[in-house]
Amino acid sequence: MGRYPYFCAVQVPEKLIQSLCGVPGFDKENFIRVHEEAARVTSVRLNPAKISSGDLLQRLFAGEELPIAAATPVPWSSQGYYLPRRPSFTFDPFFHAGAYYVQEASSMFIEQALRQTVDLSASLRVLDACAAPGGKSTLLQSLINADSLLVSNEVIKSRAAVLEENMVKWGGSNVVVTNNDPAHFTRLPNYFDVILVDAPCSGSGLFRRDPAAVSEWSESSVNLCSARQQRILSALWPALKNGGLLIYSTCSYSREEDETIAGWLCENFAAVSLRLKTEADWHIVETVTAGNVFGYRFYPDKLSGEGFFITVLQKTAGEDADPPPAAPPVKISQAERAALQPWIRQDSGTAFLKHNERFIGFPQTLTAELALLQTALYIKSAGVGIGKIIRDELIPEHALALSSLTSSGIPAAELDYNTAISYLRRDTVNLNAARQGWVLARFGGLPMGWMKVMPGRVNNYYPKEWRITKQTP
Repeated sequence: MGRYPYFCAVQVPEKLIQSLCGVPGFDKENFIRVHEEAARVTSVRLNPAKISSGDLLQRLFAGEELPIAAATPVPWSSQGYYLPRRPSFTFDPFFHAGAYYVQEASSMFIEQALRQTVDLSASLRVLDACAAPGGKSTLLQSLINADSLLVSNEVIKSRAAVLEENMVKWGGSNVVVTNNDPAHFTRLPNYFDVILVDAPCSGSGLFRRDPAAVSEWSESSVNLCSARQQRILSALWPALKNGGLLIYSTCSYSREEDETIAGWLCENFAAVSLRLKTEADWHIVETVTAGNVFGYRFYPDKLSGEGFFITVLQKTAGEDADPPPAAPPVKISQAERAALQPWIRQDSGTAFLKHNERFIGFPQTLTAELALLQTALYIKSAGVGIGKIIRDELIPEHALALSSLTSSGIPAAELDYNTAISYLRRDTVNLNAARQGWVLARFGGLPMGWMKVMPGRVNNYYPKEWRITKQTP
């Protein structure tokens, strides 16, 4: 999250400018100007499962004097906000607690694409096929209900690890993170209600945030990306059920990666394009190509956001997937169950699953779905990691601390800002605790991880690989 620390003035390749002449909404003079200005736009999207917007905006970035009252809503997002300047997210405990995600504002429009086309009160099977680093998956998880399943997939192993980290911080239990090639999803025919493909692209829409993308851009890269996008979509299409929705997006301005791909899908597959509603003051440009194929373009000279394209298609052929077979019973002893239950909210509807010596919390209503996914995909993680039981005692995982499953009876210690930063550095924490044992480290009421109070000391269990290593903001 928060990959890009600042915006830079960039010179847009002339061949890109030439290719965009005649594209709806393209204004050459203003497009060039906005890229030369090096404007800085920072937006965040709040986690509604952890904190309300009014509450967080009053307390966000506790280590800085940031005028949060000046934050303004992203108009197409229920939880998105523009910040008046970019603070140091690394030194904000709320960031590490998963209270918000640093996300580019234009891509938050995926919320509208989903709300306007899907019954979010239904139990859905949703796939985010190109999910890393996790911005769109965290958005999807916040929109679907607790009985819906989100599969967040990333084909590149190193990026899948980043995706897993961000989903752990977000805290949802109805998520399965996978590390699979799109072709593997043909093993799940007619399965998903919604597939989001935020496709790998030539990246011209992020030139202001990633200057390296300018030197990497070329007409040949656009053509290569277009061919790759077709391969990804062809592989995933069989996994979408009849009546299901494909949401396709890129951060490219090129027609070859945007409208051309949408038209290709409608011509070669049983698909119809769905029109979305936008407000005039959003300044989003609607495009309509042959066959009434609708697309939506975001230009940084027209709105506060980066370059983005999105289209929504509905599948009009195929079948519904067969119900998954009943999940095999999980063998957990009475002693193990007795060790686990005090840590988990009794009203959470959580099933305890065991993998090797590790226990996982997963929605009881979705265990059959998980069993089916295990037959078809490589699963990197599922649900919430609870921990291991050693000598009848649970050694809790970090994921449990950040989840919504943790029992309110678990002891917690509220840390001030400086102590919270020390904790996140994995330094020694001084704590006046009335009792020994496992304690949740909290800041502003939000859990950040585990500590264990021992005689004369406190052991800091914040994950080594996630600790703050920077010395100053």
